[in-house]
Parts: sequence; structure tokens; C-alpha cells
Amino acid sequence: MTVFAPDPLDLAALLCSRVCHDVIGPVGAIINGLEVLDEENDAEMRGFALDLIKKSAAQASARLQFCRLAFGAAGSAGASIDTGDAEKVARGLFGGERTQLAWNVPSRLMPKNKVKLILNLCLIAAAAIPRGGVIEVSLSGGAETARINVTAKGTNAKLAGHLPGLLTGAPDCQPAGPQDIQAYYAGLVAKAANMVLTVATDADRVSIEAEAMPVEAVAEPAAV
Repeated sequence: MTVFAPDPLDLAALLCSRVCHDVIGPVGAIINGLEVLDEENDAEMRGFALDLIKKSAAQASARLQFCRLAFGAAGSAGASIDTGDAEKVARGLFGGERTQLAWNVPSRLMPKNKVKLILNLCLIAAAAIPRGGVIEVSLSGGAETARINVTAKGTNAKLAGHLPGLLTGAPDCQPAGPQDIQAYYAGLVAKAANMVLTVATDADRVSIEAEAMPVEAVAEPAAV
């Protein structure tokens, strides 16, 4: 498997941009709602502003909790995460009307990087169905032989042409900006978890599968 050697500062900057991009929208909406409350005396407008603030605050909280688990959860190299916690933050993020989450993962402790990989693949799956649809997450096998499958189903489901290369670690694929960092980072997490990613697409469906690397290909995992 390709050995990644990204510039640490560039990787950190792109990840920060990715998180900020997710959070700035609802935070901006909260500010707009507060401005309306400060300037308006109309009861209907104030009610609208309060509703906007509540919904945006809940959305910002859901995104931050998801990012904390998907990008953070540093801990020690051997740390484990409960897949039930991953389900909770995933449902918080994908709890809207347009996208449904079918979570077929039993609640159990799993190595940190495998859980982070599931969540990152969920984000990629969501981006593949901008019009909405269903994200299916399944897990089979034991701790060492785990097989993860995340599938996006929806109208015109697809990944940008270069994203599969970023996911699988193609040597000529490097992230060009914040919009690419999700797939690139997922590839790094998969490598740290000693897993190989494969991507399959057909009409209205994108499927990403992660399975354990062949034993002879496993190297010392990088900390992510």
C-alpha cells in the first residue's frame, strides 16, 4: 500500500478548514437570529428568530460532536470507542428529512481508528447523495477481521472522479483543497487501522468497503 507523507502543517490546515466549513453555517445563523431579536419588536419575527437559534444551535452541536469523534478522539494508540457512541453522533448529524441512516452495526468496543473510519466514510457517503437518500452502514467479522461497508443510495449518487484515488491511496492523488481532505484523511485512517479501501459504483449507488490488510502487507500503523 502507498506510504503517505503529507506535510503535517498542510494536513492540519486542511482538516481545520473542513471542520470550520461544517460549523460556520449554523453559527452564522445563530448570529443572524440574535440580531433579529435585538432589533425586532414584532412577536412573530422574534418567534421565528428564536426557532432559528434553537435549530442552528442543535445543528452546530451535532456537527461538533460528530467531528470530535471522527477527527479527534486522540487518546492512546490502543484506545477503543463504543460503536454505540458513533451511532449516536451519526444519527445526530444525519437526522434530517433528506438523508436516512440505516445503522447495522452491533454496539461494541472497537479500536479507535476503525470507528473513526466508519464515521469518515459516512461523511463521504453523504456527499455522494447531495439530493438525499439512504446511508447504510454495516459491520461484520471480529476485531481483527472486521469488514466495514458504507453505502450511499440516492438519485445520481456518485463520487467526484478523483476521490476513489484519494481513498485508496493512489500515488498520483493528493488533496487539492478542503473539499478533498475528507477522502484523503479517510485513506490515512484506513492505513492506520491496517485496512484497505475499495470503491464500487453503479446506478444511484456508491459503496465503500474496508477490510483488513493482508498480513504480509501490514506495517507499523501511523498515529492519526
